[in-house]
Amino acid sequence: MRRAIAGLAARGYVQPIRGKGVRILYRKAQQSEFSIGGIETFKESAARNHLQTETRVVRFEQIAADETLAARTGFPVNAPLWRIWRQRILDGRALILDKNLFRADLVPGLTLAIAEDSIYEYIEQTLHRTIQTSKRRMTVERATHDDERYLDLGDYNCLAVIESQTFDADGIQIEWTQSRHHPERFAFEDTATRRHV
Repeated sequence: MRRAIAGLAARGYVQPIRGKGVRILYRKAQQSEFSIGGIETFKESAARNHLQTETRVVRFEQIAADETLAARTGFPVNAPLWRIWRQRILDGRALILDKNLFRADLVPGLTLAIAEDSIYEYIEQTLHRTIQTSKRRMTVERATHDDERYLDLGDYNCLAVIESQTFDADGIQIEWTQSRHHPERFAFEDTATRRHV
């Protein structure tokens, strides 16, 4: 019982109160939510939120990291990379633009079909690599020409942008992503607890 309560507390569903029991914290989400605290694929998030989705690959090429790109992303200079841009369509509207870079030597054999389905599923189930850790930074940025071209922005001129570096079980950076989200429909949720020093 204690282990189950600890698991629920770690997910932010309950808060144990010493000598009094457990207080329920869970509240059903009011809109589509993408967790910033865990590592979840777009496909998994869409299924959890019961969304009708489509992914369109609008850029798919191999490049090598130059000094500028290496400094920005954390990849080594000259690392072979897949550059993949994916337009994410939810309930008929283009609302997310994912700009991904994957290490081509660690993620060989990528295809358009894999990119339209799930790259993480391919990495984990076909290549048998473990995706372990992701460092993220969230900002709000003015919309760019690419955003206006690939997203249904309407009257909005800014987006929520999550930039992440993802590492495998050996601590090697496997991915850098900039995920650009339309602000109208998305809330990013995490549960935090205060640690006493």
